Amino acid sequence: MQYSYQLVRKYPVSIVLFLVIWYLSFFNPPKTELDEVAFIDKWVHVIMYGGTCSVLWIEYIMKHKRLNIPKLMLMAWLAPIIMSGIIELLQEYCTDGRRSGDWMDLAANATGVTLAMAVGIIISRIKNIGR
Repeated sequence: MQYSYQLVRKYPVSIVLFLVIWYLSFFNPPKTELDEVAFIDKWVHVIMYGGTCSVLWIEYIMKHKRLNIPKLMLMAWLAPIIMSGIIELLQEYCTDGRRSGDWMDLAANATGVTLAMAVGIIISRIKNIGR
């Protein structure tokens, strides 16, 4: 319980954003004119995961003096990609056809997470904690 409390104190915005991702992954989006834009869904996935994981990196950098690269690779890169895969599987097999899982969504999410990692590393270098 103490560990959960520490996570909420250190990463409040990231936790909220990950909860928003879970919500958005299972509600039925309304039809809009943007549906006609080529690959709009994939861009949304890149931005959603890239933005959320960028916030995670920023919160980590603000709370720590040094980067723990193995921990960051696991929690800020691999875990969101695994979460994305789980969401895609749940969409495919647990939504009675309301949503469909898409491996290209997983690829877009992984792209966003990887871009966020690059942003996080650049920010840490600027802040000089990565050395």
